[in-house]
Amino acid sequence: MLAIAWPLVVFQLLNVAYNVTDTIWLGHYSADAVGALSIAWPLIFLFISIAGGFNSAGAILVAQYTGADSEGSAGRVTGNQFIFVVGMAVVLGVVGYLLSDQLLALLPSSPDTAARIIPMANDYMEVFYLGLPFLFAFFVFSTVMRGYGDTRTPMYVMAGSVGLNVIIDPILIFGFAGNPLFALPGLDAIGATLAELTSFSGLGIEGAAIATVSTRGLGAVVGIGLLFFRGFGPDVRLEHLRPDLDVIRDLVDLGLPTTAEQSAAALGMITMTAMVSMFSPAVVAAYGLTNRIGTIVFLPSMGLGRATNTMVGQNLGAEKPDRAERATWLAAKVAVGILLIAAVVAFVFPKPIVGVFLSTGTEDAAITLAFAATYLQVRAFEFGFMGLFQVMLGAFRGAGNTRIAMVLSIIALWLGRVPLVYLLAVDPGPLGPLGIWIGFAAGDILGGIVATLWFTRGTWKEAVIGETDGTGGEPLTEDGPRPAPD
Repeated sequence: MLAIAWPLVVFQLLNVAYNVTDTIWLGHYSADAVGALSIAWPLIFLFISIAGGFNSAGAILVAQYTGADSEGSAGRVTGNQFIFVVGMAVVLGVVGYLLSDQLLALLPSSPDTAARIIPMANDYMEVFYLGLPFLFAFFVFSTVMRGYGDTRTPMYVMAGSVGLNVIIDPILIFGFAGNPLFALPGLDAIGATLAELTSFSGLGIEGAAIATVSTRGLGAVVGIGLLFFRGFGPDVRLEHLRPDLDVIRDLVDLGLPTTAEQSAAALGMITMTAMVSMFSPAVVAAYGLTNRIGTIVFLPSMGLGRATNTMVGQNLGAEKPDRAERATWLAAKVAVGILLIAAVVAFVFPKPIVGVFLSTGTEDAAITLAFAATYLQVRAFEFGFMGLFQVMLGAFRGAGNTRIAMVLSIIALWLGRVPLVYLLAVDPGPLGPLGIWIGFAAGDILGGIVATLWFTRGTWKEAVIGETDGTGGEPLTEDGPRPAPD
């Protein structure tokens, strides 16, 4: 469990580092730019979620075929997952680019937010939508490797991609003159020299999006090359790119519930953003900033949840359900323990934590900091429950019970978080911005409790791939091994 989980925690940390890097540098650029990120990301995630479920389905199938010693089937799943998901990402990217301004127009923004933040959010979204195929190609690589049990290789590729992003992100945002990167000790002379050699003054928030998309694209090229040409992961070959309707049907069957789950989450995020955007730009910025901090805090539980996904999938494929259950409870205990410690730290030291991500030189930044510190203290109460929730969802997905995971996520979001935020902060809204923070935390507490109770029923302990021939070949049908495609 730990061997699989720690690279996943680091991988998720690196994944979040893309957004955190944007947040830190754009925080130096302006508080409005941070607010633009908080508005843009739910709409971007809506498009990501539509295809994201099929990547999760690929990870489930690869894990269970690997546990059943069926390398040929795992390779065929990988090839079909690649052509299906990347093809879908191309369509989604074009649609998102064409509709980004219309989507933003649907948000009931305050006049200040509409004038100062929405145009910047649109600039960021248009670039990011065009980069979706690169993003999803990398997701194929990372999910296949996770299902196979190799979590270190994606971590190394991600580390190289993030390292490059950290360097080019501030350059594309600020240019060279006045770049805070070159204010660091030892870099000031380099910055001055580069500013003299070029008149490039930066692209602002568009530069942040271009940096993220381009470095993600490079990581995708490296990852797919390792899968298809360097022997990493399952036995996947170029002929596996030929569409196999049986495999695609399996991907769709397992992936649609997760897609529905993630789409419901994205719509929930958009609904939350719409409610938050009714408040001042400082509240909008605090909401986006603290959500990114929360994502960092939850990294251990995310990693353990995905490790649970792999452990449960491979053990059920190998017909060891009791071992799958023990792995789940182990991951739950570790996740809750770590996040309880993080909760105490966040509650006691909210302002120093939030201050790392935001320059405090203006009045707007000071107001944003105060809101964000309160938000972080309230969310500290949900940390342990969120860890429990992530692990339980990972167990259900690893078993192929993606519909149960979907139902649990919808309960936490649409029966907990969204209605509570509306009642406490919007209408009648007796608590104002504080109602946003309380409602957000309460939804995840509800999700953690319900998911754990459902898990104890034990109805998840069956694999979804059926019997295999036991030789590393193809899955069995009633008439013997399923034939390879012509």
